Amino acid sequence: MSLKVFERTIRLPRPAQAVFSWLEARGALERLTPPWERIEVVKPAESLRDGTTVELRSRAAGFNLRWKVEHRDYVEGKQFRDVQLEGPFASWEHLHRVDATRAGESDLTDRIEYRPPGGVLGDIVGNWWIQKRLSKLFRYRHAVLHDDLEMASRYGAVRRMRIVVAGASGFVGRALVPFLTALGHEVLVLVRRTPNGPFEAAWEPAEGRIDMHALRGADVVINLSGANIADGRWTSSRREELRRSRLDSTRTLVGAIEAVKHRPFLLINASATGIYGSRGDERLEEESTPGIGFLAELCSDWELESRQAEALGIRVVNARFGLILSADGGALSRMLLPFHLGLGGPIGPRRHWVSWISRDDVLGALYHCMLDQRCRGPVNFVSPEPLRQSQWARCLGAVLRRPAVLPVPAFALRFAFGQMADETLLASTRVVPNRLLRSGYVFRHPTLEAALAHTLGSAPRKPQDVPAATRETGRRQARRRR
Repeated sequence: MSLKVFERTIRLPRPAQAVFSWLEARGALERLTPPWERIEVVKPAESLRDGTTVELRSRAAGFNLRWKVEHRDYVEGKQFRDVQLEGPFASWEHLHRVDATRAGESDLTDRIEYRPPGGVLGDIVGNWWIQKRLSKLFRYRHAVLHDDLEMASRYGAVRRMRIVVAGASGFVGRALVPFLTALGHEVLVLVRRTPNGPFEAAWEPAEGRIDMHALRGADVVINLSGANIADGRWTSSRREELRRSRLDSTRTLVGAIEAVKHRPFLLINASATGIYGSRGDERLEEESTPGIGFLAELCSDWELESRQAEALGIRVVNARFGLILSADGGALSRMLLPFHLGLGGPIGPRRHWVSWISRDDVLGALYHCMLDQRCRGPVNFVSPEPLRQSQWARCLGAVLRRPAVLPVPAFALRFAFGQMADETLLASTRVVPNRLLRSGYVFRHPTLEAALAHTLGSAPRKPQDVPAATRETGRRQARRRR
């Protein structure tokens, strides 16, 4: 079998040492793992130095695969190599090399030399599939690394912070932790089980208990806890669970903040655009009044509980999340199968509004709120351009190169989910992120086409193939960047 080579280089807006430090940080591997790849880091490496190993578990083409990789040829600030000890390939070596270029920038080169599995057949047939998959993988990895480093450059020198995260195993939390650690911050996660290692601490919010050592020395507390809103019908017992899971966790954290001598400067508490209710074509800003319904009342009570921390001199941000997009969870992951089968379309009325945001922009906006004191109180975590259901479905279909003409009727959703359907899936919320924009946050994915292409790993499309609404949004965002 002949040795195959894949190589890709990207210019990065940071000095070589800063890039290498990012790659060495805890969580960098998880941060660079695409959401469509089913990869689990079973055993992270202690460092990138020679002889350290990392173990991964993945699934590809219907097979469960296990990788064990050893780091070799480490040169501080310059390079390291991953060599497969156990895994699916006949051989695999991945060189990561960082080269300084002009002042303040550097080039990262990923060079992979491998022999495909499957002998002669794998060499002939499998290599095309492997090269295609590697191109998709590194297009994503380099985009993430570039955007993370560009963001770090935009904010300048930031001191290392100690950040406590509740709800770290959820859809946002599991991406937020590696994002923050790769930027060089210390993150401590609150867990409801026995802590495993120095970066976890125990708590039991239903009983108001928390390990007080977790809050000592903390700069920021981020509360993402709460039972899944869309996980089944809203029975009376389910409503109570949704309320208690949010109010108890927030009350426990505020009480712990009050009890420590040196308090964090910021509490970011999750909320949702569901606070506005279904409002038709009304343009909804942070100053807009709450709507009506169970979800609006729940979010209002949740935010009120968090704002008790303001009396302690703590800046409080209520992160009102819209529809968060990522291929590995949330509403988008549930839509992919019918759209792939050509059975997708608008959910409910075509003219209802959808306020959405990419998960990477959620992470970036959370970091922005940490560093910009103008962000306080309610902050809408949505893209600058909400879309109607018909536009939304058409764009997803275009990115997947599938038709999107079969609407999901409202009566079917009501039959399946009851009131939850009316207040979530069928609600019309035209929300705009005024406070993020006014405080200078720059969106990574201002258009739906860009957000979907990124999280699904789709190749960029020609401008004429992009829906007009997303093209215009991209032009406006480009003007803001300039």
